Amino acid sequence: MKAAMWKWKWWIGAALVAVVAWMALGRSPQPTATAAMIEDKTYTVTPAAIKVRAGIVTGEVTEMKVTERVEQGSGRVVSPAKLTAKVVLKNSSANQTLRLVGGTIQYLDAQGQPIKLEESRTEPTLRFATYGSDRLDPGQEATQSLDVDFPAEALKAKKLKEIRLELAYIPSAYQEETVDFIVSISGQ
Repeated sequence: MKAAMWKWKWWIGAALVAVVAWMALGRSPQPTATAAMIEDKTYTVTPAAIKVRAGIVTGEVTEMKVTERVEQGSGRVVSPAKLTAKVVLKNSSANQTLRLVGGTIQYLDAQGQPIKLEESRTEPTLRFATYGSDRLDPGQEATQSLDVDFPAEALKAKKLKEIRLELAYIPSAYQEETVDFIVSISGQ
């Protein structure tokens, strides 16, 4: 019985030593994946701010810049270029309300021809998403953030000459009138 117990302990001990040895020596280390460093590459747009006017709509486009995300070292583009800006539009009419419907953005080369976006990218548009931000009474302003796709071709030196913002809006007459009417109050 002692001999059987001794063999049993010996097998358990030997198995434990084998497992520990396999864990320490037998397993090859897994290669560690190195995360590629991603950085934002920012291109300045000159001028960074510009005043605009389209009919009775005036305003300003500010904080313009183009940013793409690239992998450090390889220069591989991880996230294609985007144009960001702040658009402030104002109804400069004295007597018309207007409803901002939306807008489109075109990138023009030195010959005035549109620079096309890549196939998989979305045509840049300006939307007034929240209810109430699309209506401007005389003198009112609306501020909209712009974050739209930008063509890679336009990043080349001297390729981009102009950015065109086409606005669609519906004007309607806005008048204030006074009405007087005769009244009387009878006594008790």
